[in-house]
Amino acid sequence: MAQTSDVRSRRRAHLLAGLLAGAGILHFASPRSFDHMVPKQLPGSRRQWTQASGAAEAGIAAAIAIPRTRRLGGLAAALLFVAVVPGNVKMALDYDRKGKPVPHRVIAWARVPLQWPLIAWALRVRDSA
Repeated sequence: MAQTSDVRSRRRAHLLAGLLAGAGILHFASPRSFDHMVPKQLPGSRRQWTQASGAAEAGIAAAIAIPRTRRLGGLAAALLFVAVVPGNVKMALDYDRKGKPVPHRVIAWARVPLQWPLIAWALRVRDSA
């Protein structure tokens, strides 16, 4: 039974690492799609924030992938998922104000509560490390 739990824990961690690595890569491959989510009030350019968040996601993915740093990586992932909630809310509000098509607005708003399962997933990875 313990081996099955260990396999599940590793699989959960590797999937989260893959998700974060993929998102990190997207921040560099398609930065314009992320730039608009960065609030204007933040210092520096939106592109710098996009690249910094992409690098953070990639670094956290690496931390989760390595068993020795997985506990810290899981905590960092949970904090990152909390930190992006304001950006997701901003994007949803912007889509509402700009009158984007309904499917786009629904997806934008759905991203907000979806952060909570991601946070829980990251904390499970941390706790099982």
